Amino acid sequence: MITAIVFVKADVARIPEVAEAIAALDGVSEVYSVTGQVDLIVMVRVRRHEDVAEVVADRLNKVPGVTATETHIAFRAYSRHDLESAFALGLD
Repeated sequence: MITAIVFVKADVARIPEVAEAIAALDGVSEVYSVTGQVDLIVMVRVRRHEDVAEVVADRLNKVPGVTATETHIAFRAYSRHDLESAFALGLD
């Protein structure tokens, strides 16, 4: 499974509609409205790298109201358990 995190800048007046349209796309698992430099963070989960291009370049970028995107491909996932182990100091 390939996971891509897509930062989306959108027309501020249309953020809810843009988020709903993106959430309806095949391959999109979650859409978050966020504060900061971007308006939405989109989680894309697909089987092949080629599918990332199809979802992001061919569909997401064409949603009316999307003004810019920045895509990051995840190469490793850490569960909460893994993070707790990584930061544990071994103090009891």
